[in-house]
Amino acid sequence: MNAHPPHQSHPAIVKRLKRAGGHLQSVIEMIETERACLDIAQQLHAVEKAIAQAKKTLIHDHLDHCLTDATDGIDPARRVEIDEFRAIAKYL
Repeated sequence: MNAHPPHQSHPAIVKRLKRAGGHLQSVIEMIETERACLDIAQQLHAVEKAIAQAKKTLIHDHLDHCLTDATDGIDPARRVEIDEFRAIAKYL
């Protein structure tokens, strides 16, 4: 695999994932201490959302950087199609 230099968003993504990791450990403790299933489900949902947001941020940032690098010097007519792809990808 090619290693790419870190993007500007990477430190924030790492911070979010570390927070989610700590939160997940708390959820495990909640299960082990037999906390209410509703409380556990709510906390699992929060962990899941945090990880999904980190993934989304990583992918969108990667697309933005890679598409920008890949389209340098490309015919402006073709670049419009790539810019449209980048714009629609925000809705994923």
